Amino acid sequence: MTVKGFIVYFKLYYACSSTGKSGGLRIRRLEVRILSGVLVDEKIYMNKAEDEKWMREALKEAENSFSNEEVPVGAVVVKNGAIIGRGANRKETLKDPTAHAEIIAITAAANSIGDWRLDGSVLYSTLEPCLMCAGAVVQARISRVVYGASDEKFGAFGSVIDVRNKDWNWKFEVASGILKEESANLLRKFFKKRRDG
Repeated sequence: MTVKGFIVYFKLYYACSSTGKSGGLRIRRLEVRILSGVLVDEKIYMNKAEDEKWMREALKEAENSFSNEEVPVGAVVVKNGAIIGRGANRKETLKDPTAHAEIIAITAAANSIGDWRLDGSVLYSTLEPCLMCAGAVVQARISRVVYGASDEKFGAFGSVIDVRNKDWNWKFEVASGILKEESANLLRKFFKKRRDG
């Protein structure tokens, strides 16, 4: 359980403690959610099993990149339990330095819902997002980022820099290491294939 979860629970308990039986019932339900690792205040109901489920979808996109001889990175954007955007790295195919999997997934998500504001959504990426993609997360108001493998060359969530140390006008949660071995193995396989010719 996070400290943030404790704070949310006690604030809500205090607010509802005088509402009688119905208020008490609401608190008991909320307590179960918090003890399950849910971020109640942001209404993002994701546990580890669900994170792995969606990361496997991102891995499918990374495998698509691999098949197209692109660095295998994939991403999906999830909101309300459904994928609203998918992206596979297409930097070489499009000859576009901005065609990262995360950018493509975020753009697809915005087009899907008809709004650039993606608050309440989660971005899953097989690789730690770079500074450009981290900027897109802030601009799109994404509420949570989950990534697999760390990126020691370009990672913007702690590996090279950490954008969370800046005072942005939008705050978001970050979780790392979800299916990191699967993500890293696919990258290793790609670069070995490239070295071997």
